[in-house]
Amino acid sequence: MACCFLFFDTYSKVQDGLFAHCHNKHTIINLFFGRPEYFIIREVYEQGGLEDFENELDQALDMETETIVIEPIELGLETARWISVGNFLHKTSVVCGLATAAFSHSNKLQVLLPLGCTSFICAGVYLISWQFDPCCKYQVEKDMRNVGKLPLHKLVSSSPVVLVRKDDSRRKILHNTLALLSISICCWKIYKSYA
Repeated sequence: MACCFLFFDTYSKVQDGLFAHCHNKHTIINLFFGRPEYFIIREVYEQGGLEDFENELDQALDMETETIVIEPIELGLETARWISVGNFLHKTSVVCGLATAAFSHSNKLQVLLPLGCTSFICAGVYLISWQFDPCCKYQVEKDMRNVGKLPLHKLVSSSPVVLVRKDDSRRKILHNTLALLSISICCWKIYKSYA
């Protein structure tokens, strides 16, 4: 019993100290019990402005928060664009890789080479720029009915950007495998055509 009291007493002191620097009390409470459920980046302008919002976003990404709500419009749009470019590279790599595999029985290098190289290059750019970025583990939630449990009614912004954490390990394995398969098919076809 004394141990429990000590924990809650210590927790409340830590809580008071952390709340002095944070607008998001729900996130701090969940830090003690696992991954935070949500993090709201509020549009409250102080000294740092956009830089403070970016720091809060980095903090939410580092904590692997399940849902991130971004009120500042500029930061929200920039983050959504970054995620959509990563999605475009992934989908292009997969579609071109599948097309290369589908046309692998053909001997037309003018069809196979562009498809295979595009798949490989898109997977490479994704690997270098997006794969290790914590933001690539999130997708923009477009249907607000799926985030009904969040306190969106308390927000200042009428159109916040909502990011939801998704498991992307299968996605990475898929496009990397297809990219390697497609470039291998292209190399094999080139070898066969000149041998």
